[in-house]
Amino acid sequence: MAAPQRNLEIKARDADPRRTLELALEAGADDHGEIAQRDTYFGHASGRLKLREQTPGETELIQYRRPDEAGPRTSEFRRVPVGEAEALRGALDAALGTLVEVRKRRRLLLWEGIRIHLDEVDGLGSFLELEAPGAGERLGELSEKLGVTDLIAGSYSDLLLATPEALLAAAERAMRNAYAPHSGFKVGAALRTPSGSIYSGANVENASYPQGQCAETSAIGALIAAGEREIAAVAVVAEQVDVCPPCGGCRQRLAEFAMPDTPVHLGGHETTTVGELLPLAFELKP
Repeated sequence: MAAPQRNLEIKARDADPRRTLELALEAGADDHGEIAQRDTYFGHASGRLKLREQTPGETELIQYRRPDEAGPRTSEFRRVPVGEAEALRGALDAALGTLVEVRKRRRLLLWEGIRIHLDEVDGLGSFLELEAPGAGERLGELSEKLGVTDLIAGSYSDLLLATPEALLAAAERAMRNAYAPHSGFKVGAALRTPSGSIYSGANVENASYPQGQCAETSAIGALIAAGEREIAAVAVVAEQVDVCPPCGGCRQRLAEFAMPDTPVHLGGHETTTVGELLPLAFELKP
């Protein structure tokens, strides 16, 4: 298998894209015009996995790893040209599940081998992205020329997934599959990790009542089985009530993998945090 390629990258919000374009051209960047891109992100992947369809340009399957931190960060990635984009998108959705779709209009410029992306992202706004191959020795110089300030840590997919809608939809899909013949009370839960992956679960009842398990427990099991260890956001929905907070046991289970300020969306009607649900979570000191 070929080794992954590496970029040094910066991503920032862009309050004045027109001025940024002027500064890039004044610095001597070559303008390569606009590209319409559709990035479909898939779940249960190692790192992030997306299918990029673009006009002009070829369709690519891109797998990458990049730390979620503001400032210059190293991205390791693999790009594979593909055909039959629609068929591949359907197959990946069936196998892995679709996390989110990012649509954007990208103005591409090149300066001393560094890619300058002026992005207009649907639902998010204007952004500037710099990608320098290898160690990116001149990335700081270009960043100063363009006046880059408002850095962001994650990806566009993370910003879109940070809204509760995608997580609540995943919880609702899981709820429909709940096994609740004894109580008739179906519950679904969904957990988002820092990588953007979403893991869902439903309550599973048993004729011996203590042997059943809650939706949150099912979702945590799926998350752990996939090799994840952190929860960035939670959603819980129920069929019969608008707001269904986790039981006491599940609050402790969530606290094992989440931070006190991790948001918990309850049925789309209320948002709280893990710390508010369980102020004095039990923990073992190392």
